[in-house]
Amino acid sequence: MKLLTKEIEKKLRHNSKHFDSDKDLKPTVKYFNPCGSGTWLITELDEDGRMFGLCDLGMGSPELGYVMLDELQTLKLPFGLGIERDLLFEADKTISKYAEEAREIGYIKA
Repeated sequence: MKLLTKEIEKKLRHNSKHFDSDKDLKPTVKYFNPCGSGTWLITELDEDGRMFGLCDLGMGSPELGYVMLDELQTLKLPFGLGIERDLLFEADKTISKYAEEAREIGYIKA
């Protein structure tokens, strides 16, 4: 599955260039591990392929941080699968609200 469409990439790069850290954005895209734990809600993408968002590796402590696009793209999972993009995801709150909720319950609920 293609993790970045041109439209998603354009929006993530725009967010990275035009909003400072005080701006509370809604996530643009959700990635997930179809074989188990791992969820990422992403708001920004810089020129080096570094994405910012809420990251949850399934260990009960989701946190705001960075993940490299190429790491998600090249991750090899069982059954020949890889990380997938949630095609139906539409953010209904800001990244800080998702983070607050995730810290309380121990995982991303989106």
